[in-house]
This record gives sequence, C-alpha cells and structure tokens, in this order.
Amino acid sequence: MKPRRTAKPRARSSAFVLLALALATAPAHAQRPSPQESKPMKIRLTLGERVLTATLRDNATARDFAALLPLTLTLTDYATTEKVSDLPRRLSTKGAPAGVTPKAGDIAYYAPWGNLALFHKDFRFSEGLVTLGSLDGDVEALRQPGPLTATLERAE
Repeated sequence: MKPRRTAKPRARSSAFVLLALALATAPAHAQRPSPQESKPMKIRLTLGERVLTATLRDNATARDFAALLPLTLTLTDYATTEKVSDLPRRLSTKGAPAGVTPKAGDIAYYAPWGNLALFHKDFRFSEGLVTLGSLDGDVEALRQPGPLTATLERAE
C-alpha cells in the first residue's frame, strides 16, 4: 500500500508563488530605499584659501562624525602620509571592519587614538582604522608641510 500524499508540499509551494507574486507586483518605491536614505553626504574642507569637497560613506562612524560638524581643527603631519587631528569625542565604530588599507584621498577615523586622518599617500593595512569617506578631487593641498587649519562642514 502506498503512503497517502498530504497537502503540505502544495501549500508550501502555493505560499512561495504568492510571495513571489507579491514582491513582483509591489510598487517600485516599496522595493528600493528612498532617495534620502541613499543620498551620499557631501562635506566641505576649507584649508586657508583652498576649498575641497568630500563624500562621506553611509556607515555608523561616518554618521557620528557628520554629527560633529561644523568643526575647525588643526591638522598636523603624521608619518609623511597623512594629516591628523584629535576630535572632540570618540566616534561610534559599530559595524566597522577590523581595519582598512587607506588610499590617498581617504578620510578615516583611527579608533585606538580617537583621531581624524586625511591621507595624502596610500598606506598599508591598519587595524582600528575606519574609512569615513574620501576627497572628491586632488589631495595636493594636504601635502603642504606643517600644520594646517581646516574647517569641515556639511556642503548641503
């Protein structure tokens, strides 16, 4: 005698078909993030007469950094690779990777020291470094020797 088939497999496949149809027919605005959620944040860095723009990433550390703006900082040379400055407080590193390999133009947060780093040269993998964003153009203004006074603010 053959075992009797139950209706469960059919019910499961029917539910799958209904879910697939619901997703396929959902309005387009329900399937993608709103423009506000995916819009990159632009910031402006004023270094004396030079004005640079940058784009921040969408991560917890970059959002926490943006909450500090506007800021006026003194950037100092570090390892002939970057300009650094202390921040008024530590930033969130929730969900951040263990570290990154920065490139020239990257704006980063070095969690162990709690400072901002603006790279004007590529550098090796650094544990505790979180990328906040990157400059939109040339990094030449950061290569100027000695301290620089920088004002950072939202560009919108």
